[in-house]
Amino acid sequence: MAALLSWLQLRSQGGAFVLRMEDVDTGRSRQHFADSIVHDLTWLGLDWDEGPDAGGHAGPYVQSQRLELYREALDKLQAQGLLYSCYCSRADILAAPSAPHGLSAEGPLYPGTCRHLSQSEQQLKARTKTPSLRFKVKERFPGFQDDILGPIEINGYASSDFVVRRADGIYAYQLAVVVDDAAMGITDVFRGADLLDSTPRQLMLYEALELTPPRFAHFPLLLDEKGNRLAKRTQGLSIRELRQRGVSPRRIVGWLAWITGLIGSLQELSPQELIPLFSMEHVPKEPVMLTPDVLNLL
Repeated sequence: MAALLSWLQLRSQGGAFVLRMEDVDTGRSRQHFADSIVHDLTWLGLDWDEGPDAGGHAGPYVQSQRLELYREALDKLQAQGLLYSCYCSRADILAAPSAPHGLSAEGPLYPGTCRHLSQSEQQLKARTKTPSLRFKVKERFPGFQDDILGPIEINGYASSDFVVRRADGIYAYQLAVVVDDAAMGITDVFRGADLLDSTPRQLMLYEALELTPPRFAHFPLLLDEKGNRLAKRTQGLSIRELRQRGVSPRRIVGWLAWITGLIGSLQELSPQELIPLFSMEHVPKEPVMLTPDVLNLL
């Protein structure tokens, strides 16, 4: 759904669509996953102006081939004194009595345990553990305007220092996407509301790196009838599974447009036919509840 809505947003404005493979976490990324994404999007009728197969002025469009750019950004943040070494594990953070309540997209909110370690304390910890690098979040940071959800205030979910390079040396999502979006001239980011708490953090990085941020729009999540996030792994809703069941791409595209309010009744349509029908005003602001009857219409 994210790819379709993002594609429609850009195409309806005459914009260029960029496909980027975010495989910076090399331990979890596999080439066949990337190949599957390209195949699924093409099968649905989506295309792109720049990408791994299409080329473009800002390539490469594969994050694992852009590591030098992330290192340069990290050096710039380090030179400003905006980073510090963190020796805490996830278990340490969860067990900390001063830990803020709640979870972010990256996991538990960080209480700042290592932010004020002395040099001798850091040296002692470094004997037994390789640290991650965390970005120092400001005490106060302005909110932002979301193109779907409206004004967003910055509060607890974005107030804790976050990782920009993991202990295993892998650059964090937050840093990589900021560097890439700026380098690729991205003007509009359209993604799910599960990434809403990433946006303030990315805006902080844009400011620190003196880069121009894009506009952000976050669409609500799809939920089952019990209010739980719809899991494609358990609902048989992956493009591959639907294709194997014989569901046509026009059926899938029309169904997605219908459940998100772009069209008033279920129809079979191509992405191109939806372009003149797309409006940000039609995208729902609240989570979309999908009952078994609605799911069975696929």
